Amino acid sequence: MIGAKMGSPRGARRHFQETTMAGVPMDQREGWIWFDGEFKPWKDAKIHVLTHGLHYASSVFEGERAYGGQIFKSREHTERLIRSAATLDMPMPWSVEQIEEAKRAVLEKNNLVDAYVRPVAWRGSEELSVPARNNTVHLAIAAWVWPSYFSVEEKLKGIRLEWSKWKRPSPETIPSSAKAAGLYMICTLSKDAAMANGYADALMLDYRGYVAEATGANVFIIKGKEITTPTPDCFLNGITRQTLIELAKRNGYTVTERHIMPEELSQFDECFLTGTAAEVTPVSEIGEYKFTPSAGCRTLIDAYSAEVQPKRAAAE
Repeated sequence: MIGAKMGSPRGARRHFQETTMAGVPMDQREGWIWFDGEFKPWKDAKIHVLTHGLHYASSVFEGERAYGGQIFKSREHTERLIRSAATLDMPMPWSVEQIEEAKRAVLEKNNLVDAYVRPVAWRGSEELSVPARNNTVHLAIAAWVWPSYFSVEEKLKGIRLEWSKWKRPSPETIPSSAKAAGLYMICTLSKDAAMANGYADALMLDYRGYVAEATGANVFIIKGKEITTPTPDCFLNGITRQTLIELAKRNGYTVTERHIMPEELSQFDECFLTGTAAEVTPVSEIGEYKFTPSAGCRTLIDAYSAEVQPKRAAAE
């Protein structure tokens, strides 16, 4: 699926179809969604078209994975959700404990063990204007089966990225520490353009011209036993990113966080992306720069798998 096949628009379309779970529309699935404290049938979890979050992006969310019935770093995700909401001046009506309980209930209600979990909070439809203080903050939590994008063997071929024309803006321009829906607009534009050109994803620079991140994942580069990753001073410091830094150090790697100019990529041998959905995904190409996924990527793929699925790792 990767490599030669991903080098064509047809390959990119095929990748898109397979990773959207056989093309079943998200609003037509079966199951239950936790919605403001109660469960609603999946197809009935709806909001009004004049919802503030739809028009003015007053919305925050999380992406989480459950492995073996346990959500990996669940509490960290919940705490970030509440911090993101606070950053957008959205007082969350539910506590960390209540949200944690709701997430567990969603998995149980839908009989899910290995799943993707999506909490999302937004301002409601009481008023439709730029100010939002009179609009209720709502919360919904959905979960569904979303397998890893690729097998380990496929991952080790590496995915191809192009450069995005969009740049991550200054933290004086956007609330870059929040996982806010509006901040993903340039990610959607970047990834759609990349896939139309036959690539799997795009890599964005920041407003200063430094390497920033992919459209939904952080980036790492490897040279021998040294790993370098961009300083997250204008983009999200991902929870998976933080996990991989810890795992890399445990496995004997030195990790440096610093600003990286694009031309420096020629000095590195391996590259990979990290994120809840991507997990650890090696990269074979970023624009004009080539990489060969090897021992470093394999080590960290295995280490991450053992971290998120300790019971399975122990059995093996």
